Amino acid sequence: MDLEAISGAATVALASTIVFLLIAKTWSAVSRTMSSTPSFSDRIMHEAAQRFRDELERLSQSKAIYLSGALVFAVLFVAAYILQAQHLFAGYPSWQLYGQLGFLAVVGVYAAFRLIKTAVAQYEVKFLRDANVAIGHQLQQLSASGTRVFHDVATSAGVVDHVIISQKGLYAVNVVARRSARPTHVRLRENHIEFANGKADIPIVDLAAKTARLQKEFRQLLGHKVRLRSVIAVPGWEIGEQSNDQHLMVNERTIAMLSGWNDNSDYLMNEDVELLQQELMTRCGRANT
Repeated sequence: MDLEAISGAATVALASTIVFLLIAKTWSAVSRTMSSTPSFSDRIMHEAAQRFRDELERLSQSKAIYLSGALVFAVLFVAAYILQAQHLFAGYPSWQLYGQLGFLAVVGVYAAFRLIKTAVAQYEVKFLRDANVAIGHQLQQLSASGTRVFHDVATSAGVVDHVIISQKGLYAVNVVARRSARPTHVRLRENHIEFANGKADIPIVDLAAKTARLQKEFRQLLGHKVRLRSVIAVPGWEIGEQSNDQHLMVNERTIAMLSGWNDNSDYLMNEDVELLQQELMTRCGRANT
């Protein structure tokens, strides 16, 4: 291959690929906008891990676009080389051709970086989605007459993963997802979660803030004090010592024990339960996403 042939073919392929990516990205954005509100949205609620499902779909589309762009570039490069696109740069000095190839190399490295970054983010979001779905499905088994489970409940301090509203009490369940090669123990020590395999400890300040904020919103809605108990779910880990009695830490197998974590002061009137459930049905509807 001579320098002119490579430069000509690469330029034609790159220009066409850029146009393709712009069209694909625009269509993807328009498609997400048009489909963001599903049919019967006033009756469709958030599913478990809804925000992670949506993010995973967006990342999957982005990765598909990047991979398609790479394929388009490869096909067009071969086609342009066969069709002798080198005539585009016939007579150009070598330094300009090398500069052109350098620019193409930079674009290629950037595209590869974005593709790898998207793939890594997709890998992590998929794990977060699976962890939240596992907890959400276990919580659904706790549903009974008068008990409702809501997912991805937004507050001004952040999103609470799952909220249980029942006559026996109110529970905010936040999921902490960390990978583990084998079953190991996790402990709740004062204001942080301690992983036994040496992973960095995680403070629970943000989790407590979200629960406290939602409890305050419930109090304002009902006009009297209510207690929203904080549950921390760590799927895939064995639960060890818990030194903070303001939170209950569970995994996907022991989460049913939260139903027994209450006292007489947690019980609610039927009217309060109905009002809170109606509020979360409105807040967690897909129409309000």
